[in-house]
Amino acid sequence: MKILVIGGGGREHALVWKLRQSPRVTSVYCAPGNGGIAQEAECLPADVKSMDSLVAVAERVKPDLTVIGPELPLALGVVDEFQLRGWRTFGPTRAAAQLESSKGFAKEFMQRHRIPTAHYAICQTVDEVRDALPHFHAPLVVKADGLAAGKGVVMAMSKEEAASAASEMLSGRMLGEAGNLVVLEECLQGDELSFLVISDGERVVPLVAAQDHKRIGDGDTGPNTGGMGAYSTPTIVDEKMRDWLVHHIAQPVVAGMKTEGVEYKGVLYCGLMMTARGPMVLEFNCRFGDPETQPILMRLESDLLDTLEAAVEGRFVNDDLRWTSDTSVCVVVASGGYPGTFEAGKKIAGLEQAGELEGVKVFHAATSNRDDVYFTSGGRVLGVTARASDLENAVQRAYQAVSRIGFEGLHYRKDIAARALKK
Repeated sequence: MKILVIGGGGREHALVWKLRQSPRVTSVYCAPGNGGIAQEAECLPADVKSMDSLVAVAERVKPDLTVIGPELPLALGVVDEFQLRGWRTFGPTRAAAQLESSKGFAKEFMQRHRIPTAHYAICQTVDEVRDALPHFHAPLVVKADGLAAGKGVVMAMSKEEAASAASEMLSGRMLGEAGNLVVLEECLQGDELSFLVISDGERVVPLVAAQDHKRIGDGDTGPNTGGMGAYSTPTIVDEKMRDWLVHHIAQPVVAGMKTEGVEYKGVLYCGLMMTARGPMVLEFNCRFGDPETQPILMRLESDLLDTLEAAVEGRFVNDDLRWTSDTSVCVVVASGGYPGTFEAGKKIAGLEQAGELEGVKVFHAATSNRDDVYFTSGGRVLGVTARASDLENAVQRAYQAVSRIGFEGLHYRKDIAARALKK
């Protein structure tokens, strides 16, 4: 089979790497890919923000299956367009992807279907924000309604700070059209959890859980990012909790979408807060998470292609995927200045030495390759991922690999999985 993966980040590198392991895969293409992905797939130039560009790539490749990585093509309706042309595509339609592309839609959907989530208010104007604020206690969360690449969430420590952040979003200065609506939300306390399932439109198959680290700085300080690291262990949720999450959150989402006339096929990422009141949904993503995909796929022993194909064809029968009992950890290595202004084009050293370590795979998130030399090309540059029999050794391996890598301005969090290790 010929596989086309849309996207060019660390998540897509992990998908390419895992799909290549299937004995049924003859060739893998990635559009646009990156310097590291080019070592494992044929990379084709493409603009993921352009429907015409993506259609042109698929017409050229004629893949047997297309896998959509990032959120923007889903929000644009690339799955709808590909399906109209008879092309098998893994991912939700534009209508289904509203669960991610509109925070307001997702909150109202959860309220309609009694899915546990935080108290909220949807505001279109600064006056509506002022009217809503008395109903909240500080701290509270301000979210842009639309897609903002992981940067549309502000944790406000006071109501004044919340009003200011909401005003900035609504003005368009902060995030453009993504901030045309804002969602005010109570601040939930507890441990965050990334719980992903794959849906065939009716049934869901759970993946192993992971925990992401969103803030830029150690100790969960500084602004939110797209994710600075993640880990996955066999004990992060037990079997009883996994079943509860499937039956009270994931399955009701798929069933609820169906009752509203929308079939949900693809990945459903449930971003959860494990509170004293029980699990509560923070957000939905309609695709594999980044960087959670890297440690999750490091633990997968099943053939990923079989599962994606069964989802597209609506024929889940056996709900079990095979997973190793090992633990995996991903440390994101970022450009200096990220998530703010940063410079690209920095020469990267030590990649080969890092990748030689046992149980380590370096996934490329934003690199280019010129004359066999790698350079940085974005904010999150690498996802250094390690697998070991226990969390302590996996963390040690990941950071040992990171220590072998160098480029000007390089920075990373030094406390990925630290709280889990203390427990």
